[in-house]
Parts: sequence; structure tokens; C-alpha cells
Amino acid sequence: MNMIDLIKKAEISHSLEKAEIAEILNNGEINTELFAAADRVRAKYVGNEVHLRGLIEFSNTCKQNCCYCGLRRENLNVERYRMEPETVIEFAEKAQKIGYKTVVLQSGEDNYYSLDKMERIIKGIKKLGVAMTLSVGEKTTEEYKAYRDWGADRFLLRIETTNKALYHKYDPGMDFDNRMRCLNDLKTLGYEVGTGCLIGLPGQTAEDLANDILFFKTLDADMIGVGPFIPNPDTPMSGDKGGTFEQALKMVAVIRLLLPDINIPATTAMEALNPDGRIIALQSGANVVMPNVTDVDHKKLYLLYPGKICLGESPEQCIGCIGRKIRNIGREISAEPGFRKRTAD
Repeated sequence: MNMIDLIKKAEISHSLEKAEIAEILNNGEINTELFAAADRVRAKYVGNEVHLRGLIEFSNTCKQNCCYCGLRRENLNVERYRMEPETVIEFAEKAQKIGYKTVVLQSGEDNYYSLDKMERIIKGIKKLGVAMTLSVGEKTTEEYKAYRDWGADRFLLRIETTNKALYHKYDPGMDFDNRMRCLNDLKTLGYEVGTGCLIGLPGQTAEDLANDILFFKTLDADMIGVGPFIPNPDTPMSGDKGGTFEQALKMVAVIRLLLPDINIPATTAMEALNPDGRIIALQSGANVVMPNVTDVDHKKLYLLYPGKICLGESPEQCIGCIGRKIRNIGREISAEPGFRKRTAD
């Protein structure tokens, strides 16, 4: 089967074998056809609306030591911060007032946020009438259940890579099987589950990325966020070659073809490599953008990777800017919270 026929197969059947996925990812000559097919599938299954989700980075303290992450616990060049529950709720109130229907609470894995503190945060934000995504790392089954009972709607936990050897190499001290347990717990508890992977890790192959996509499909994930590996100078991987914008964009496109009705964000990491990265991603299969609604002072301290965009912009400036860009490509901003609507055949 030639490459164009392979893309057509994916567009129609939403199914490919591992070797076929890897073949598409390795081929740089069919990108135009690939991105166009992904855009058609996006339009058919999730429409022209773009869902905006306000990102609140409420703590940059992390107990983990991932080799690629600027927040790793051994990075002594980070000025650490934690927001108190009332401050997190205040940021959510501001996000709601300027139009966000969903807030995303993201932090390092910080044990400071006890069940009591998380209860105050979650219940306080749910009173605002917005949907809530949590991205706070690995927790016990009981903690996930409590968050869900208090009103959390979604949970984002990226697998980063399904290659166990790479996972244990780049996430020292962490347990791949426990990561899987967390994701399965989240599905069982009724969250909308988001996951994703880093693209361009040293030693990673197209076959590894194909396995990642097949895992997303097996998990029946509701949202997939992918982004290029961008070496951080304050990490052990500072001298490694990073992933590329093209690699990340191709992953977005193939994921859209194989999981047609899920939510796929145009990630800010892509825009760190291409000034029009998020808009190009929206034209290649993505349908979600997560502008940062954290204040400028804290935003500058939450540096997972270098080149983070919009560091000097207020939340109002960010939503105005991305809103104009979205309308300029003929898309519209959704007035809904953006839950997954299962429309795939």
C-alpha cells in the first residue's frame, strides 16, 4: 500500500497497524496530505469550535526527578513557590470572569497539598460553574476518588513514553506500572482522562511513538497532549538534541486520524519551536488551546522547558491574542466546557 492510500485508510477506518503508523511518522514527503486528512477528520468529528481552557500553575515544587523537566527536585536554580488554596480559587474566579468554561490546575508533585487543601480548592472552584481538569501527578486510588467526589471532571497524566526502558531511564525512581495503575484508576473512577507523550527523546524510535498511539487507543483516552522534548539547560539532558516541531505535528495528525472524536490540544511547547505553532496544530487535527491564566510573576517560575511563550502577558492579553488568531483561520471559540462527545462510528 502506498503512503497516500495508507493515509486514506486511516481517515476512513481510524485504524492502522504499528508498522503503518511508524511508516507515516518516518516519511517526510506526505506531510501535506497527512495534515489535510487530519483536519478533515477534526472538522467531521469535533467541528470548528476551539475549546479554551485556562491553565493555573499553582506550585512548581516537585518531589520527582525527571531528567528532562526543569521542575525536577534536584534543580537548585528554580525559585520554588506554592499558592495557598484561596489564591488558586482567586485565579479560577478571574479565569471564569474573562470567559473560560474550564480551568486546568497544574503543579509539580507536591505533597504540601493534603486532602484537606485539595478539598477546599476543588469545591471552591466548582462553585464557579466551570469544568475542572487536574494535573497533579501520581496519587493513591483513594485520593483520586476523593478529588472526583468533590467535583473534579478531568485528569491529565501523561505517560511520556510507553517504552519501559526509556521511561525508567528518564524518570528515575518512578514506577512504570504505577503510572499505568494511576491511568486505569482514573478511567475506572469516571474521569475524562488525558495523557500524552514527549516526542524526540534520545533513543526514541518511530515504533515507540506508534506504540504510544496504540496505547492511547487501547486506554480510550479522552484527551491526548503531545509536545516536543525541549532540552532544559538546568537538567541532565541539557546537551541532548530535542524533538522537532514537524515530529510533534505529525503525531497530532496521526492521533486525530486514529482517535477521531477526542480532544487534542495545540500545546504551548509546539509554539516554543514555531511562532505559529498552535495555529498550525489547530489546522492539523487539534481542537483545544490552554492559555495560561497564572499571573506573570509565577508564570516565569514554572519553566518545564526553555522558550516558554507569553511570559510577560496578562491572562486578558493571552485570551485576546489567541482568540484573534483562532478567528483569523475561520474557527470559533466554544461557549461550552468541551467534554468529549463520542461521535466516532
